[in-house]
Amino acid sequence: MDNERIRAICMALPHVVETVNWGHHLVYWAGDRDIGGKMFAMTDLDGTGTGVLWFHCGAERFHELLEVEGIIASPYLAKAYWVTLERWDALRPREIEEELRRGHELIFERLPKRTKAVLALPEKEQKKVIRERKLGLKARASVVERKSSGSAKSRKKAVG
Repeated sequence: MDNERIRAICMALPHVVETVNWGHHLVYWAGDRDIGGKMFAMTDLDGTGTGVLWFHCGAERFHELLEVEGIIASPYLAKAYWVTLERWDALRPREIEEELRRGHELIFERLPKRTKAVLALPEKEQKKVIRERKLGLKARASVVERKSSGSAKSRKKAVG
């Protein structure tokens, strides 16, 4: 098993989007994150992390997987029932595939209704909604940035 095989498995699942986050993690999302999608798995692209694969496994499976040598609770994500494979051979390839499918299913079930509604649209309409949402988020971020830089200037004037 390797990053390419994980990518093939994840991208074959419905409504999966991938992003590179935190510099060197390939993150797999159930639904686009800009419309409320949630991550269900990630891999380390440069081998500097604490493991090779992180994934959501649900409350029931979490404690069972922690009993397997080479699997640990994911730092920062354990309370959301994520585990980390420290090495590729901690589980057989078929088991990894099953865990990824199960994790995707668990996360997809918990997506907000409005996110599921967008994902149910035909692809062309779905892309339009996502594009509009991204533009809206970008505009909102620039307004917040201007407000925060403006308040810093006013603090300097008040102090000076």
